Amino acid sequence: MAIELNQIWDMPIKEFHPLPKALLGVGAHDILGVEAKKLGMTRVLIMTTGLRGSGIVEELKGKIEYQGLDVVVFDKVESNPKDYNVMDAAALYNSEKCDGIISVGGGSSHDAAKGARVVIAHDGRDINEFQGFSKSTNFENPPHIAVSTTAGTGAETSWAYVITDTSDMDHPHKWVAFDDASLVSLAMDDPLLYYSCPQHFTAYCGFDVLAHCSEPYVSRLDFAPSLGNALYATKLVADNLTTAVYDPRNLEARTGMMNAQYIATQAFNSGGLGMIHSMSHAISAYYDTHHGLNNAIALPRVWEYNLPSRYRRYAELAPQMGVDTRNMTTVQAADAAVEAAIRLSKDVGIPDNFSQITPGLYEKNQMDTGKYKGKGDRIDTSAENVRRIAEHMMGDACTPGNPRESTVESLIPMVEHAMTGSY
Repeated sequence: MAIELNQIWDMPIKEFHPLPKALLGVGAHDILGVEAKKLGMTRVLIMTTGLRGSGIVEELKGKIEYQGLDVVVFDKVESNPKDYNVMDAAALYNSEKCDGIISVGGGSSHDAAKGARVVIAHDGRDINEFQGFSKSTNFENPPHIAVSTTAGTGAETSWAYVITDTSDMDHPHKWVAFDDASLVSLAMDDPLLYYSCPQHFTAYCGFDVLAHCSEPYVSRLDFAPSLGNALYATKLVADNLTTAVYDPRNLEARTGMMNAQYIATQAFNSGGLGMIHSMSHAISAYYDTHHGLNNAIALPRVWEYNLPSRYRRYAELAPQMGVDTRNMTTVQAADAAVEAAIRLSKDVGIPDNFSQITPGLYEKNQMDTGKYKGKGDRIDTSAENVRRIAEHMMGDACTPGNPRESTVESLIPMVEHAMTGSY
């Protein structure tokens, strides 16, 4: 009997996806040029958002060139990387006769680089053709080193990448590809490179990490090898995020968040994601808002929405969030986990809802710019748009892993609260 795709989530046989070689710790970035040379690179394409003012790209470029390698810089990757970012980078790679890619930044740089490698390996095919599961037919991609400057998306570690299809701006679509062919050759995480990450981005990315560890812990996949990593990463976020935000040069906190984001990715890489990411993808597809910020606003709502399907699992998250649950019932402890997430959100300055995302909320806000010009610099909270977001969520590749069975109608109250509600 053939197995339908939507049945895979309920099957007893579950797939473990590999992780790339990684170098983690203080000073790792100093040997970037050496590692690039070991991978056979001679002419490197650096892909980045620019990181203007940080000096990081210039520093890393120098370390690569010191080893005798040529460097070409593509610094036009946008937040929520677009299909045209990927295609432009692949074209530059080919025209400059490069033989390796180094992405520098957060998930946007890494995901765009993953997509560019797939395009290069498939003779320039449109990146939007690779949405979904395991669409690559050629695994001979260029070597790729991913150097992270945030903690973070874990994109340097996972088999997934996320791209926004802008071919129809009346119906933009942010999609996920899960593809072992996109796995990087080397992941590099050095907490020293996180020091210049702005406070708000540190907070937003930290909630991305909390989504990455909590979603596989409650996932319908229930992948046993992911559960320990998910719990420990949750504890690391709770213990370190607030300090990392307000004392950004605290090495212990930055290292804690580095480890949290890496371990959380180990959890979701095979354990799956859920509706937090589905909501985030939908919002940024239509408004180009920051992925981590979207996750931060979505997270407590999705936890609360999912409680009836996973009371025990959420109750087990509560002690990792710092809650003393010894005199609580399972339901009380699960509720306390949600309250702890809300408290952490308020501690690090997350807006109450999507209506509070304004043009000056964070730097590099791209709302109502570029291809999104005319879409507005505020998120539409109308009933029509709430339904549009809920419908996008139902079609998202992360949704099948969510533990609670859902429909558009069941999602609408949660999306409405995320739009204008507060805790």
